[in-house]
Amino acid sequence: MKIVVIGGTGLIGSKLVARLWERGHEPVPASPGTGVNTITGEGLNAALAGAQVVVDVANSPSFEDQAVLDFFQASGRNLLAAEQKAGVRHHVALSVVGTERLQQSGYFRGKLAQEQLIKASPIPYTIVHATQFFEFLGGIAQSGAQGQGQGQGVRLSSAYIQPIASDDVAEAMADAALAEPVNGTVEIAGPERVRMADLVARYLKATGDDRPVQADPGALYFGTPLNDRSLVPGENARLGAIGFEEWFARRAS
Repeated sequence: MKIVVIGGTGLIGSKLVARLWERGHEPVPASPGTGVNTITGEGLNAALAGAQVVVDVANSPSFEDQAVLDFFQASGRNLLAAEQKAGVRHHVALSVVGTERLQQSGYFRGKLAQEQLIKASPIPYTIVHATQFFEFLGGIAQSGAQGQGQGQGVRLSSAYIQPIASDDVAEAMADAALAEPVNGTVEIAGPERVRMADLVARYLKATGDDRPVQADPGALYFGTPLNDRSLVPGENARLGAIGFEEWFARRAS
């Protein structure tokens, strides 16, 4: 089966393409680097010709509020229109746990706009909400950094998170692509629910970074206040198998 992976050369996309090949399918990695641009439309119709499934794991190149919204709206409209033209039977999209709860964030407003376009399209769909990736822990630490250099400290929210390894995300996306559309949203998360500040402290210690981490219930997450429900999944989420220690050991090796 031909499956087009939008964002197929990125972190999740490249792992997803490899898994689809292993399962005997024909994945097509589509990105500006391979000549497929969902914003300009370049190469899109040719890439989608004969495809039964499209999986969208692309992300905005800018996190600025208006740029994110513009990206997800333009990309979503162009991609869904091309899919209708090509007769695609299943649209699978990667989004974020908590999208609907974090609308003070421009990024999450952009993701919600993307999801609304998918739901309004006649193409059967599956939206996969994932928690934060372990691979983003460094960025989360940097977002709370106070001052420059080692020993300056990191101030982060004490809210719960349940991060997931990118390998587990790719596995779940492959399963979703090969299953029937659910015409709804499914959630995936890592195996451990933990306080954000606590996990980042573990991460920094493991990397040899001696900065102290301060847990603050009022600390903002990329400009957005959190509570213990903001970034964690519901009861029926699919849980990944890879915890922090295993992920870090794989990363180190």
